[in-house]
Amino acid sequence: MGRKRKGRDISGWLVVDKPAGLTSTAVVNKVRWALDANKAGHAGTLDPEATGVLAVALGEATKTVPYITDALKAYRFTIRLGQATNTDDAEGEVIATSDIRPDDATIKEALHAFVGDIMQVPPRFSAVKIDGERAYKLARDDAEFEIAARPLWVEELVMTDRPDADHVVLEMTCGKGGYVRSIARDLGEALGCHAHVVTLRRVWSGPFEATDGLTLDQIDAMARTPELDAHVLPLETGLADLPELRCTPEGAAKLRNGNPGMVLASDVEYGDEAWASLDGHAVAVGIYKAGELHPSRVFNRD
Repeated sequence: MGRKRKGRDISGWLVVDKPAGLTSTAVVNKVRWALDANKAGHAGTLDPEATGVLAVALGEATKTVPYITDALKAYRFTIRLGQATNTDDAEGEVIATSDIRPDDATIKEALHAFVGDIMQVPPRFSAVKIDGERAYKLARDDAEFEIAARPLWVEELVMTDRPDADHVVLEMTCGKGGYVRSIARDLGEALGCHAHVVTLRRVWSGPFEATDGLTLDQIDAMARTPELDAHVLPLETGLADLPELRCTPEGAAKLRNGNPGMVLASDVEYGDEAWASLDGHAVAVGIYKAGELHPSRVFNRD
């Protein structure tokens, strides 16, 4: 029999406005301590120097993390023209330079190639696995390796400011698995001048906004109090992109046991993924088939 985790059985989401200089894991550990939660995880890693929305899932809400990970996200970032680094951000060593500085019109025109379905190669200093090893570990050892390009959906990529000749501010909305550092690197190559990320902020992720996030100072000040509990959003927030189906008490009982349960008629189609609720509380996520939800994830809450 497994050892019971220490802490409270608390489920929901806490939105953090992550500061620069901390890993996403460190933020999750801080939230878990502050809420005395027995289980916590995050929906989408931010680089240590990046800031912005980091949605921390608690308890049963960790089962909804994939739906936030798959959701669209928006980033605001500044790139430095004229320099390439080995990490594609300001933390790395400069490995190439250029005196070329494209004008605004040229930059805006080049952005079109990075919108829609694109193929992107992640940075060498990233958590991508290569034959079981993290790419950043191989890169630190100066190992020779290749990272395969992977598909990315970019909804929008626009230039919003040009503070000076060397710097450009961009905003991007994209799907799962996007690397802003790769966008900066590839844009610099397309412009013939090199580029890397200087600052990066995640503005929103799925239903979560950075402006609604708590700072770590606020979390520290409210730690282990009902005041912090009041900031925990419902588990159901993580299911905002899925259709909701209401079920009967009998259907809910079957779903909680992992069996198909009857749900009330709705406009979802056969084979659609959806979630079932009873009295507004999520019971399960699954596939809708002929009046029943076939569960893939069940929420165990009193």
